[in-house]
Amino acid sequence: MASTPEELVNEFIAALVARDLDRAAAMVTDDFEYDNVPMGKAFGPQALTDTLSGFFGMCTGIDWRILRQTSSGDLTKGTVLNERDDRVEIHGKWGTLPVAGVFEIENGKFTLWRDYFDRHAIVDLMTPPTA
Repeated sequence: MASTPEELVNEFIAALVARDLDRAAAMVTDDFEYDNVPMGKAFGPQALTDTLSGFFGMCTGIDWRILRQTSSGDLTKGTVLNERDDRVEIHGKWGTLPVAGVFEIENGKFTLWRDYFDRHAIVDLMTPPTA
């Protein structure tokens, strides 16, 4: 069990990489905001699950790597900023999406997860190769 905001983010990312969306959804508040800045927002645990299950359904492999991470506060009220390489295998090909993430925590649960990334990079990864 996490004792710091950074550990909580690490556990959340591990749940996502394992495709354990139920575990990830249990880590967010009822009014949680998931903001994929170039793609749009989703609110609440069910919307998180719905959004990610669609994307993860396209992936045959997921490997998200935290490159740098810093935090302030504690599990009562904290913020974590990280830089990640979100690697995914789609259409038999691995691709890397550089991401900057913001996580806000209150009372041991996430109230916000905001990711900044290049929309064109994710669209390119999701586009099937042409013959």
